[in-house]
Order: sequence, then structure tokens, then C-alpha cells
Amino acid sequence: MAQYDVVIIGGGPGGYNAATRAGQLGLKTAIVEGRGKLGGTCLNVGCMPSKALLHASEYYDAAAGGEFAKLGIDVKPTLNLTQMMAQKADSVEALTKGVEFIMKKNKVEYVKGWGRIDGPGKVVVKAEDGSEKVLETKNIVIATGSEPTPLPGVTVDNAGRIVDSTGALSLPAVPKSLIVVGAGVIGLELGSVWRRLGAEVTVVEYLDRIVPGTDTEVATAFQKILTKQGFKFKLGAKVTGASDKGKQAELTLEPVAGGPAETLQADYVLVAIGRRPFTQGLGLETVGITPDKRGVIANDHYKTGVDGVWVIGDVTSGPMLAHKAEDEAVACIELIAGKAGHVNYDIIPGVIYTKPEVATVGKTEDELKAAGVAYKVGKFPFLANSRAKINHETDGFVKVLADAKTDRILGAHAVGPNVGDMIAEICVAMEFGGSSEDVARTCHPHPTRSEAFRQAAMGVEGWTMQA
Repeated sequence: MAQYDVVIIGGGPGGYNAATRAGQLGLKTAIVEGRGKLGGTCLNVGCMPSKALLHASEYYDAAAGGEFAKLGIDVKPTLNLTQMMAQKADSVEALTKGVEFIMKKNKVEYVKGWGRIDGPGKVVVKAEDGSEKVLETKNIVIATGSEPTPLPGVTVDNAGRIVDSTGALSLPAVPKSLIVVGAGVIGLELGSVWRRLGAEVTVVEYLDRIVPGTDTEVATAFQKILTKQGFKFKLGAKVTGASDKGKQAELTLEPVAGGPAETLQADYVLVAIGRRPFTQGLGLETVGITPDKRGVIANDHYKTGVDGVWVIGDVTSGPMLAHKAEDEAVACIELIAGKAGHVNYDIIPGVIYTKPEVATVGKTEDELKAAGVAYKVGKFPFLANSRAKINHETDGFVKVLADAKTDRILGAHAVGPNVGDMIAEICVAMEFGGSSEDVARTCHPHPTRSEAFRQAAMGVEGWTMQA
């Protein structure tokens, strides 16, 4: 029976970062993963493969849709979907092998198989051949991540016409038509991939808006941009059923507010209504842990309430984001090692990697109004940004929200080119308790799109200039 300081169940961004930090701190560590490859959903069937397809499809769309011609580059592209999928797979393979290397470098034992807790201090790992191995440990970190949330009345079969995000990453051909159920991050990103490659995309959403939780003004502008790109939206619509008809899928829906039912047909239906914590077969009952009705395992500074059992990432509270899991991983392991571990949940950015991107951090205007917080707003459109104009990327704007009395930045929200990278500037400013004036008086290189963030910060006090 192997003895460890820490055993981590789950090899995703939370798990492998926890293992890395544990190894760095000299803790004897094992990481358990049943997928056969490290990296979890993010590296294997989530963040990374989707970004590989988003990147490739952007180039194809630019060449086929006239953007290249506008720049004086005349081409007639031919889509090679097989190669596009192959480069995606190659990139993912390189990343997963890179994580394995990091484990070896930090003296972390990688145990292949599905892990389950078998009472205090014990993790049983079932290998692919059915054999079992018992790991004895002082600390167990649950980092099992999440899985696509099922839609009642709809059976997802990734081999057929009704798919989830995993299936949508590997369609055998570009569909003529695609229905996306859910106007959240995953649905809009994957919808963008197939829209660029030639599919007609219709998004069905239960709510009366897209990307719930984001700033309403940004979401409204974003929907207009996507509509201009060819997306069709059916908002306030409840899905009542879906069926695979062989050559097509059929979706039935009805207005949430009441009214006649409607039937839609498409080559594929992508169900992307969110994700839920993955705890199946984890043996939580053997240590007295009971998730809530959503499947979330509660935590108090990553402690589950059971001595020696910790939890991080998608399986616990907070946004289901890889970078949130990574931060929790480091904090959790540092607490185990007797150090101070902390995550500032007020400053966790979110990004939608469409074109243009959407990026957000901190409070939205909706939240500040609801809380009765006095605030000021600074906004700047990319239409007035020199670099965006030159690059023909003028859709969108940046918004900075600051406390009306102290000028401390409370949040920032943007839709525009590469805002997912640039939002980090605001995150750093907020982490240091910075004001809008701090950003406004920080010299930015010209001409860059980052100047839009500076100009929005200037706008808080009403001295925006053209950039």
C-alpha cells in the first residue's frame, strides 16, 4: 500500500496544478486520472481543442468571407476539414504530453485509472484492465471537474445527430445547418466555429438574452454583432423535445411566455446548456460527504468539512473556469503545506473566444445597481481606436466601472478584438486596489487596441480622447 502526503483525484487544470505545486513544496504526491491522458476536459475535449478550431476557422472565414480581399489578398480557400481536425489533435497531444513532463519534473506519480475514495485517507484506483491499487494518504484533493448538463427529454448521442460539446468538436463534415441549444459561452464558441465553416446556425435560449451573467449592455451589443455575422436567435424559447431522424435532427420548442409550439430541423443539434459537477462513483459517502442538489461539494477554504479531504475547481462553488481551478489548486496545496493560500473571487476574469471576443471582470452594471452602489462609467468604442480601424476590427467597446467616491475600479467589460488578453490589465489594477485614474494615467503603446481600455478609464472622469 503506497503512502502519500497528497493524492489528487482528477488530472485537469485544477488537478495537475495542485500536483505541480505539491511537488514543488516537497510533498509526496500522486495524481489519479482515468481518461488515459492528463489535462482533463479543458485540454482534451474543452478549452484547447475548441480554441484550435476557433483559430483555424477564423483564418478560413477571413479568406472566404472577403476580409483578405479587403486587404488586397485574393485567394479562393478550400476547406480541408480532415487536416483541421488533425492539427487540433496534434496540438492537444502535445499539451497533454507537456503536462506529463511537468509531473515527472516535480516528482509527482501519475496513476492511470479511475479513483474513488474508500474511507478516510484511502483512494482506490481501478485500472483499465480491472485491477485495483490502494493509495494511502494524509490528504485527498477532489478535482474531478464537470460534465455537460443534460437537457430533460433530450438524449445526447455523440455518434448521431444530437451532440454535446465533445461531439461538436469532431463532426465528420460541415453541417448545412446547426441548432445550438443554449446561448452561453460553449454554445456560441462552437456555433462560431461551424458558422465560419459554412453552417447556418440557430441558437435557442430559454432566457430572453444571451450569455446570462455578463453585463447586459455588452451582451446586447454582442448579439447584434453575431446576428450581423449570420447567427439566428430564438430567445425565450423552451425546448420540449429532440429526436434523431437519421439524416437530420428535429427539435420542438415553445415560447416560455406561452404560445404555439414550433418544430425546427437541422443536420445537428448541439446541447450546450451548461455543465454540472462530476462526482459519480467517487465514494463520497465513505467519508460522509454529501453534495447539494446541484452536485456541488461545499468548501470552506477548500476544506470539505472532513479532515484531510479537500475540493477545488468545477466540482465546488464558483465559476466553472480553468483559471479559477488553477488558482484554487495553488491555494489549497499551500494551505495543506502550512502556508497561506488565498483566491480573490472578485477578480476572476471570464472570456468568450468568439470574434470579436467578450471579456469581463468584477461587477456588472446590473449588479452595482441592484446593490445600490454609487458608480461612474467610462466607455470607449473600438470604432475610435486607431489600430482597430486600421485592422478593420471596429465592432465593440470597452466599459470601465469605478466607485463614485473613491474611483476604485469595480469592474470592466468589453466586446472587441483580443479583449480576452487585454482584460488582464484591469485584473492587475483591481488586485492592487487601483483606480480608473491609475489606468488612465498609465502610458500605453500607440497604436494598439489596448488604448481602448485606457480611453475607457479616462472616460470615467470625462476626459476621453481619440486613440
